[in-house]
Amino acid sequence: MPLDVHFSSKTVEWETPQYFFDDLNKEFKFELDVAASTSNHKCDRYCTIDNDGLLVDWHRLGETPPTCWMNPPYGRQIGKWVEKGYLESQLGCVVVCLLPARTDTAWFHDYILDKAEIRFIRRRLKFGNSANAAPFPSMVCVYRSNMNAGLQHCMCGSRKATTDARGNSLHPHARL
Repeated sequence: MPLDVHFSSKTVEWETPQYFFDDLNKEFKFELDVAASTSNHKCDRYCTIDNDGLLVDWHRLGETPPTCWMNPPYGRQIGKWVEKGYLESQLGCVVVCLLPARTDTAWFHDYILDKAEIRFIRRRLKFGNSANAAPFPSMVCVYRSNMNAGLQHCMCGSRKATTDARGNSLHPHARL
């Protein structure tokens, strides 16, 4: 992918680096990719633009609510995806989101802060087959069906760091 695509809005799709997904999949054992295409889905079960993941009831896609992977389109609808992830977690899903670390946005304050476990990624990711890193930092947000403010604060207060296969540090966010 040419560098100019990373510095423009020519695309809102940023394919998850496989090594990065694999590391998180070891921890979460994903069952459903809620924002995929037929060429980049990370799970056997997935939603595409044709069966719009924003309109599907994720929690009803199995005998029990599934563990969901979400790397949504990074365009203007990202806030709707983040809200959907949060709401599905309230219905029993575990939802793990790869998102740009945009802490100044309404969607971050409304649906992530105090509602999700936040792991900032130390280095910038290289999405898809790109030779260059993204022009923005990323974070992983985890919505657990049993998450509440006390549990979230306890989990995120930890300074324990985990790393992915390439040495990118995944630090839980400690709210100060």
